[in-house]
Amino acid sequence: MGLLKYVVLGAAAYAGYNYATKKRVDGRSLVDDIKDQAPEWVNKAKQYGNQVKDQFTSQKENVYDPYQS
Repeated sequence: MGLLKYVVLGAAAYAGYNYATKKRVDGRSLVDDIKDQAPEWVNKAKQYGNQVKDQFTSQKENVYDPYQS
């Protein structure tokens, strides 16, 4: 039963790899598209992180702290 499980997992992994790297009519694959769009996604994630950090900082400044003089 364990061997069958690994055979099925291996076949699924191979099918996924084959699908991701298969070239379309335009000569590009899914992996190529992801590589091209990755820098845009990183920049969007950095912008979102900075936005959240700024919101947290502004909320932190507005909190009353009785221990500060």
